[in-house]
Amino acid sequence: MKFVTIGYGERADYDRTAPAVRDEAHAHDERLRAAGVEMGIAGAPVQVRNHGNAGTTVEDGPFLKSDLPIAGFAIIEAESVEEAVRMVAGTPCAVAHGVVEVWPLQSAQG
Repeated sequence: MKFVTIGYGERADYDRTAPAVRDEAHAHDERLRAAGVEMGIAGAPVQVRNHGNAGTTVEDGPFLKSDLPIAGFAIIEAESVEEAVRMVAGTPCAVAHGVVEVWPLQSAQG
């Protein structure tokens, strides 16, 4: 199964986390990357609309708002949501007072 993960966190919370904990979290990310996980830091989003296929409009900024800023995304493969949770539990957002969402990615075949 594939999962999309979204990491949220504040820089100040990251900075107050013990350096050894942060270092291990980054090493954990490196191990995930080495195992084939695709991950990256979130850039500035845009919203795209094309209602009724009548013309595309683009607006800067996120559609969804959250208490914490989005820090990054990853696409992981795991046997279950429980395994996916174990995979992300050691990442910087999870250990540095942030949160990581795990979303099952279902095929959109039509």
